[in-house]
Amino acid sequence: MVEKTTTSLDEAEILEEILSIRRVTKVVTGGKNLRFSVFAAVGDKNGRIGIGKGKAREVPLAISKAMERAKKNMIKIPLLGTTIPHIAKAKFRAATVIIKPAAEGTGAIAGSSVRKILELAGVKDVLAKILGSRNPITNAYATMKALKMLLDPYKNAEERGKEVEEIWPRSRKRSK
Repeated sequence: MVEKTTTSLDEAEILEEILSIRRVTKVVTGGKNLRFSVFAAVGDKNGRIGIGKGKAREVPLAISKAMERAKKNMIKIPLLGTTIPHIAKAKFRAATVIIKPAAEGTGAIAGSSVRKILELAGVKDVLAKILGSRNPITNAYATMKALKMLLDPYKNAEERGKEVEEIWPRSRKRSK
């Protein structure tokens, strides 16, 4: 379920995807309070990605809360053409996610919410492995943590006073 909307974030086209909808209850003296918890991701397919969680008594309100929070939490990740610059491994609670760059044409080989997040970020060629947890929310947080670890090859080379090709051999194709 991917929706296209235009927002004030650089007037770019932001794609929205719902990763999880859960019915949650709270048992109180008078009975059970029913609510819906929605976990969503937003991205522009050009290196910007965000995730957010929303909870409300009705599904549409929970979805709008989740999308709003995801847009507030957007981060920019470095891309090398259609892939990421280097391997990243991150652990969040019980989930461990490993993402690796792949050759052009490989596609996004990942499972669960990791694939959706990487596709919304604009990473077309990547290999990913989820270890430990099957929970899509925990896996999504681990993926975001791994994406935050990625270094920009151009800034990194400039800081080290070297040529980009010396440090990052795959850096011939630069994405903007």
